[in-house]
Amino acid sequence: MSADAPVAPTVTRTPTAAPTTPVIAAPLGTWRYTLYLPHSPLAPSVARATVRTVLRVHGPISLTDRAELLVSELASNAFRYARGPASLRLAWRAGVLRLSVRDTSPELPAPPRTGPWDLTQEGGRGLCLIGEYADRWSCYRLAGRGRQARGSGKVVWCELIA
Repeated sequence: MSADAPVAPTVTRTPTAAPTTPVIAAPLGTWRYTLYLPHSPLAPSVARATVRTVLRVHGPISLTDRAELLVSELASNAFRYARGPASLRLAWRAGVLRLSVRDTSPELPAPPRTGPWDLTQEGGRGLCLIGEYADRWSCYRLAGRGRQARGSGKVVWCELIA
């Protein structure tokens, strides 16, 4: 091949696949995950990412936005009001997603305020959001050294119905 000979450009055609979103059928059976969260301001972000991933894999995807918001509030409160680590549990059973956060503080949260929200204050809206977007929620103290209790503290939980 001489230097003056024309060279045809090589074109490689790569088939392009249309972006697809996995279609996940309604979740079957029951499942449960537990994530241990260090006492860190990053914990709510990790909790949100975990919820998003678990719901993407198991479904129902339609609950993802509400579940992320609620778990963010639960994990943020655990970081803000407790001094130790927390744990997040995600459980699916019979069409109900339960999100619960266990922390080391035995103090139960004050009931959410009624009436209009004060948007000028930094705090005080988390439980209002939980009350507004969860289908059910509650909390309870842990005590003793039993297998379930694992010391003192509390659990705040909420449920979303698919």
